[in-house]
Amino acid sequence: MPDKKLLAILACPLCKGPLQHDAARAELICRADALAFPIRDDIPVMLEGEARRLGLDESLPPSRGR
Repeated sequence: MPDKKLLAILACPLCKGPLQHDAARAELICRADALAFPIRDDIPVMLEGEARRLGLDESLPPSRGR
């Protein structure tokens, strides 16, 4: 897992928006652009060409128990 301080300052390289860390998938998620940037060897790969496009169900914000 990348350093928590690093995660706090990282932003999406496309929209400059916030990223969410998905530890289970080793990805940083940008919901605005529907992209998941991989984390390899504890290093975030912040390249659009390396990002995975999120599925429709993944791009929605998580439910807060409504």
